[in-house]
Amino acid sequence: MSETPRVAIVTGAARGIGAATARRLAADGRAVAVIDLKEDDAQATADRIATDGGTAIAVGADVSDADRVASAVAQVAERLGPPQILVNNAGVIRDNMLFKMSEDDWDTVMNVHLRGSFLMSRAAQEHMTSQGWGRIVSLSSTSALGNRGQANYSTAKAGLQGLTKTLAIELGKYGVTANAVAPGFIETDMTKATAERVGMDFEEFKAAAAAQIPVRRPGLPEDIAATVSFLAGEESGFVSGQVVYVAGGPRD
Repeated sequence: MSETPRVAIVTGAARGIGAATARRLAADGRAVAVIDLKEDDAQATADRIATDGGTAIAVGADVSDADRVASAVAQVAERLGPPQILVNNAGVIRDNMLFKMSEDDWDTVMNVHLRGSFLMSRAAQEHMTSQGWGRIVSLSSTSALGNRGQANYSTAKAGLQGLTKTLAIELGKYGVTANAVAPGFIETDMTKATAERVGMDFEEFKAAAAAQIPVRRPGLPEDIAATVSFLAGEESGFVSGQVVYVAGGPRD
């Protein structure tokens, strides 16, 4: 670890996987910028990190808005120092079958997942390349392999894998790696919303999912945070352009 803490940005970090990742990186000794659409929502995660003895700030930003992204990254650089770790986690779901999916359902998911990750990566890499060290970790999903009722989400998550591999090729010579983590079934508000959409009790939904997972349990946000921690760390410098499926079993 360097003498001064690496500065990390985690988007969509108010809850779920993002919050767990922000807390894990803070526990690893990183200074963390917790970014979410509303600063008040992000503040709760930042406060918890501070309570645990870590360093964090909350920043409100719409990751699909180029001006807001530029302002947010500049604010992080000013308040914490130049960011060297970026976790593209911000995401939304607008699930529906293709024949019922609206253009707005499609555009909203693409804007947050893909456009947001592009804008954040573009803004953050300037600081990383100038320092000769950086880590970009984007949250994909097993849905990238295709999932009923998620044409928009599946496409966005597959797109993030292509973005990741391209960033790895372009930025590697500057000491910057790019990888993606593809979670399987994780207990979050998002999967709870999916259960509601299909009319299932969440406990039954989790049990049904666990029955299909080789390790016979749903994943937790902390499972994903642990993998991100490695990919964002000092010892992962020879791992780049990879998609790591964290799904309790093998995925193609």
